[in-house]
Amino acid sequence: MKTRITILLAALFVSFNISLAQQDEECMNNLSIFDSYVKTKKYDDAYEPWKIVREKCPKFNRAIYVHGEKILTHKIENSTGTEQVAHINDLMKLYDQSREFFPSKYDLGEVLVDKANLAYKYRDELGISVEDEYKMFQEAFDKDKKSFTNAKGLYTYFSLAVDLFDLGILPAQKMFDKYDDIIEIIENIVDENTSKLNALVQKEEGGNTLSKKEGRLKNYYESSINAFEEQVIPSMDKKLGDRATCDVLIPLYEKNYEDNKTDGIWLQRAMNRMYAKGCKEDPLFLKLVQQKNSIEPSADTSYYLYLLTGEQKYFDQTLDLESDPLKKAKLYKKLANELKAKGSYGRARQYYMESMKLNPSDGSPYLAISAMYAKSANSCGDTNFNKRAVFWLAALEAEKAGRVDGRLKSAAAKSAASYRASAPSKSDIFTEGNAGQTIRIGCWIGRSVTVPNI
Repeated sequence: MKTRITILLAALFVSFNISLAQQDEECMNNLSIFDSYVKTKKYDDAYEPWKIVREKCPKFNRAIYVHGEKILTHKIENSTGTEQVAHINDLMKLYDQSREFFPSKYDLGEVLVDKANLAYKYRDELGISVEDEYKMFQEAFDKDKKSFTNAKGLYTYFSLAVDLFDLGILPAQKMFDKYDDIIEIIENIVDENTSKLNALVQKEEGGNTLSKKEGRLKNYYESSINAFEEQVIPSMDKKLGDRATCDVLIPLYEKNYEDNKTDGIWLQRAMNRMYAKGCKEDPLFLKLVQQKNSIEPSADTSYYLYLLTGEQKYFDQTLDLESDPLKKAKLYKKLANELKAKGSYGRARQYYMESMKLNPSDGSPYLAISAMYAKSANSCGDTNFNKRAVFWLAALEAEKAGRVDGRLKSAAAKSAASYRASAPSKSDIFTEGNAGQTIRIGCWIGRSVTVPNI
């Protein structure tokens, strides 16, 4: 009896393996077919063989989900009515399956945001309310904030918060809190990419050539930072619009102050928003800063106290309290911008240079310095020729911005060309007879520039 059972189990095992082998062969053949169709963008032809592999061998290859998204997106974009809704729902299901069968390749937050973005894009077709859309993004934020890094999703999440505020569903404070939540996510993403970008820029500036992979990474980091800083954040501010003016913020924060005066996060966010919206002249701003400084002294509160009082001790305290290089670079640049606006160019340049030491991939300080040089041309040269020579210095500084910061290449090139157009011409150099000579620029600039050879 024991022998017969052993033989039977062996037969079943062989039969099972043969079945698996046949299934694998069928899946392999169909995988090859739909992969070839997808590569040539023949998504309709790819659909049936893809369905076979998805249904029979859902764990067979990740291409089922990578290519499947392309196939179903094509189906959605080329259908209407109930057929389109069916494809939309199927793509939702595919996102869930991607994480179910390849959990190490698909983070929960990524999947939830993909589903929320899809639902938002086809909200009319699906008949989803603003509140339900918002809840989908909220789920991604609550369950896996670390993986919620999708630029489009972050903007949509905040945009929906504003829409809910306008509908009277979300209170103003909650809307502002959501703005701060998302800005913190963005700042973390930008800081992480900036640190990686700085390492590559320093390698290049040191005279080394980047590998092809490093070059691609450099472009990726630059485009990611640009997307958040130049597109997402400005779009969020535009969406917020006059819902966050001083006339709105001051009464709101005055009303909520007593309940939150021991909450460091609330105080920090309130004073940051008042500063950003130009409300720093109101007594409430000073009140917020002093309260925050009394319970949780920070680089930000010290910096604000420096702006309000002009006392050097607060600025020294600012730098002592801030240990993060990128945050310190931002503080240096923020102070430099304030000094530049006041016409204190020498000190502004000093802090711009400190900022660049800590964040070498940010070329904006170079552009700011070049603009200060250009604006000082008439007052920093002793002759008409030497005054105009300052524009060569300005052009050189602008070109540095484009060299270290790919995001500023176009702006830097335009600025440099404009400055060179204001500098002495070849005929001016010929008349002066000083080609190749070094000119010392006086006043606060205190730099030298070489006259081009003609």
